[in-house]
Amino acid sequence: MAGACIGALVFGYLTDRFGRKKLFMITLGLYLLATVATAFSFTPLFFFACRFFTGAGIGGEYSAINSAIDELIPAKRRGVVDLAINGSYWLGTAFGAMLTVVLLNTSIFAPNVGWRLAFGLGAVLGLTILLVRRNVPESPRWMFIHGYDDDAEKNVAEIESEVEDDTGEKLSAVDDDEAIEIHQRRSTGFGEIARVAVTKYPKRFVLGLSLFIGQAFLYNAVFFTYALVLTQLLKVPDDLAPWALVPIAVGNFLGPALLGRLFDSIGRRVMISVCYIGSGVLLVGTGILFDLRILDATWLTVCWVIVFFFASAGASAAYLTVSEIFPMETRAMAIAFFYAVGTGLGGIIGPLLFGQFVSIGISAVALGYFIGAGLMIAAGLVEVFLGVDAENRSLEDIAEPLSQSA
Repeated sequence: MAGACIGALVFGYLTDRFGRKKLFMITLGLYLLATVATAFSFTPLFFFACRFFTGAGIGGEYSAINSAIDELIPAKRRGVVDLAINGSYWLGTAFGAMLTVVLLNTSIFAPNVGWRLAFGLGAVLGLTILLVRRNVPESPRWMFIHGYDDDAEKNVAEIESEVEDDTGEKLSAVDDDEAIEIHQRRSTGFGEIARVAVTKYPKRFVLGLSLFIGQAFLYNAVFFTYALVLTQLLKVPDDLAPWALVPIAVGNFLGPALLGRLFDSIGRRVMISVCYIGSGVLLVGTGILFDLRILDATWLTVCWVIVFFFASAGASAAYLTVSEIFPMETRAMAIAFFYAVGTGLGGIIGPLLFGQFVSIGISAVALGYFIGAGLMIAAGLVEVFLGVDAENRSLEDIAEPLSQSA
C-alpha cells in the first residue's frame, strides 16, 4: 500500500511531464521486475522491498493509463470505455484466484514453490501486456501542449484516416468557434498543480476525495479480510475460501461492463450517485443479515457479488471523474493524488480495522460493513450536490487547460 501511494505520486508527476505512453511502459516494467524478484525472495525483508516496488508500479499505472484512455477516446464513448477497461482488472483477479487454488495446494506443489510460481506467472502475463502496449499511441493532447505539435498532428491524422476507412464517411472539420489557442509548455510545477486543485476547483477537490476515500475503504477493508471472515468466522476450509473471490470478481467486472454505457447516456451525476448510494444501502442490508447470523458463507458471497456489482461501477467512475474534471496539465497528478489519499486511508486503515473486527466476532465485522456503507452513501450524496455533468463534453470544455490563451 505504501509503495502504491508513493508510486502514484511520483509517476503521476512524471506522466504529466514526460508523457502517458512512456510512463505506462515504465510503470509496467517496474511492476514486472519487482514481481519476478519477489519470486526469488530469500528473506522477509527482501520480500517486503519487492512488494513495495510492485506497489509503486501499480500506483503509477493508474495515473498513466487513465490519462491515456480519457485523452484518446471520443467524448461520447469516454464513460463506457473507461469503465470497461478499469473493470477488466477483475478478470485478472478471478483468474489469479483460480490459479492460486492450484499453486498454493501443498499436495501439488511444495510450500516454498507454489507461491513463487504464482508471482512468476504474473510476470509472464504482464510481459505479454507490455508488448501489446507498444501499439498504443501517445496522447495527442499531451504532445501538442508540450511542443510536439508535428507528431501530434501525425497521430491524429492516422487516427482520422482509420476512422474514415472503417466508417466510409468523411470526418467534418472542427468549427472555428470550438478551436482554442494555447501556449506550449514543457512542465507544470507542484505549486501550480496544488493551487489549481484547491483554489480554482475546491468543490471538485472535495468530490474527488469523497469518491476515492469511500471506495478505497470499502474495497480494501472487505477484500483484504474476506478470507479471514470465511475461514475464522464461518468455518470455511482454507482450500475452499479463495473460490469465493471468483464470483465476487465476476460481479465486479459485470458492473462496469453492463452499466458503463449509462454513464454516457443517463449521465455521470445520476449513475455515480446511484451506484455509490445503492451499494451502500445494500451493504447495510448485508451487515444486518450477517449480524443476525442469517447468512452462511454462500449467501454472504452472494450478497458481496450484488453489492460490488454496483460498487465496482461507481469505483471505476471515480477514476473517470478525477481524470475529467481537472485541467489537461494536471490530469495524471490529480488521479495520482486522489488514488494515493484514498489508498493511504482506506487501504491501510480499512484492513487493520477489519482485521481487529474479525478477531472480535461477527457483530464487530457487521459494524465494519456499516462504516464502509456510510462512507459510500456519504460519497454518493456529495456526488449528488457537487457532481460534474461531464458526459458527451470535450475535456477542454469540462476544465479549461492551464495553457489556454486568454
